[in-house]
Amino acid sequence: MPEIHSLQLQPIIDRALEEDWGNGDWTTDLCVQKGTKAHASIIAKKPTLASCLEIAQAVFFRVDPGLNIKLRAKNGDPVGEKTLLMEIEGEARSILKAERVALNFLCRMCGVSHMTSRYVAKLKGFKAKLLDTRKTSPGLRLLEKWATSIGGARNHRLCLTDGVLVKENHIRAAGSITNAVNRLLESLPPTLKIEVEASTLDEVHEALDAGADLILLDNMSISEMKLAVRTVRGRVLLEASGNITLDNIADVAETGVDFISSSAIIHSAPWADLSLLFTVP
Repeated sequence: MPEIHSLQLQPIIDRALEEDWGNGDWTTDLCVQKGTKAHASIIAKKPTLASCLEIAQAVFFRVDPGLNIKLRAKNGDPVGEKTLLMEIEGEARSILKAERVALNFLCRMCGVSHMTSRYVAKLKGFKAKLLDTRKTSPGLRLLEKWATSIGGARNHRLCLTDGVLVKENHIRAAGSITNAVNRLLESLPPTLKIEVEASTLDEVHEALDAGADLILLDNMSISEMKLAVRTVRGRVLLEASGNITLDNIADVAETGVDFISSSAIIHSAPWADLSLLFTVP
């Protein structure tokens, strides 16, 4: 995934800080004397995958550019219990005000990357590549898709303008796969590929004849996917989707599809168990 620019990241962080702060932090401002210096360490309490550390770093810097921050892990590093991820030194008030937002981002993204890596590990030895989906938390898509890429997946569409995916409801509205693809070919920029969702072998044949570049095999059985692979014979790329789990993803890959997409790597990823240890010298 392309590097996220600060222009994209800053509004996300600002909204999160605004949500957390409300009209002010009574506890920190009244309990902690201004000028008090502190040291904080973010550690993993359980095994996970280091991910999007720069987001947490950016949160601390947004609150106080004068903080001294050292990253002690790299994105994609497997980390074990009590592994140090980051150290922060400076104004105690600043660290405390940034703590929850920074940890929320970091716990979420490490969890997504860790879950993704588990799915990717199941594909070892197969040609199929794992794709994410657009089932992301509103406002956090760039970050969650960054996390899946760190975990080893490839990004599907980041937004609707990234490509064409003719789904079941589009087909119903257009009248048929053929009608939908014909209308796209009349006006679509030639650099964009057309992917068509198919839930039956008849729809696979129709998508092929209509001129689809990719076909998404939606909720097909293993035997149906094998037949689809034999039917297509490499003429277009095939993506398997629907109810993909850690238990069945290897069986799906064995059918010979090119891609397997899963929304579970984002929406079902448990947060990483991280903690910030805070000390005042």
